[in-house]
Amino acid sequence: GRTVAVVGGHAYALHPWIDGRHRHGGQLTAGQCTRLGALLGAVHACLERVMPPKRHTRPATGPHPVESADPADTLTLIDDLLGHVRRHRPPDAFDELARHRLLERRALLEQHADRRPPRGGPTGWVHGDFHPFNLLYKGDAPAAIVDWDRLGVQPRAEEAVRAAAIFFVRPAGTLDLPKIRAYARAYRRSAGATAEELAAAVHRVWWERLNDFWMLRWHYERGDTRADPQFPAASALVVWWTREYDAVCGAFAE
Repeated sequence: GRTVAVVGGHAYALHPWIDGRHRHGGQLTAGQCTRLGALLGAVHACLERVMPPKRHTRPATGPHPVESADPADTLTLIDDLLGHVRRHRPPDAFDELARHRLLERRALLEQHADRRPPRGGPTGWVHGDFHPFNLLYKGDAPAAIVDWDRLGVQPRAEEAVRAAAIFFVRPAGTLDLPKIRAYARAYRRSAGATAEELAAAVHRVWWERLNDFWMLRWHYERGDTRADPQFPAASALVVWWTREYDAVCGAFAE
C-alpha cells in the first residue's frame, strides 16, 4: 500500500492517473483566478505544516537562487549573447528581435543597476515550478498539481509572483492586472502572507526577469529552440513591467 519505493538507492513514487487539461490565465474567470491563488497559498501553508521550519535543510533545485543577480555579470552575458547574434548568418527574424531586446535590456540595466534587491525574504517549502503546464484542470476546477521534482526551500511569495507572471502574461508582453489582483488577494489570505512580503517579492522577481536570458542561452548556446515561441512575450514583459512597476506592485499588494 505504500506509494514510495526505494530500489537500488533511487526513490520511485506511484500515483493514480489523473485526467485533465491545462488552462492559462486568459481562460480563467475572476473567480477561478481567486481559486488559483487560494490553491497555491494552501500548498505553501500545508507544506509548512508537514515539513516545519526546523526541517528546512534542502534548498530548492530550481533556477531561482535566493541571492539576486549581479548586474555586472549580466552585462557581460549580454555582450556574449550579442556576439552569438552577430555570428549567426544569415540573420533571421529571431536574431533581429534578440539583438533589439539585448540592447534594450542593457540600457535598462544601466539605468536601474542601483535597484538590486537584497537576499530573498521569508523562506518555506515550495513546489518550485508552479505554472500552467504543471496544473491539470477537470472541468472548471483544478484536479492535480504535477511535476514536484523541484520541491525545496525558497522565498514563498516569490513563487506566487513568478507563477502569476506566467499564468497571466498576455501575448503582447503585458500582465492582466485585474486577474492578478484577485489571485494575489486569495494567495495572501490562504498563505498568511503580508502585502509587504508580496511587494518585496514583486521587486525581486522583476529584478530576476531583468537579468534573465535563459531563452536566448538555450537558443544560441545549446541550439535548443523549444522556448523560442515564448521569447517575444517574455522579453517584452520585463520592459512593460519596468514602465508599469507601481501598478504591478499594487496588483499584488493592495
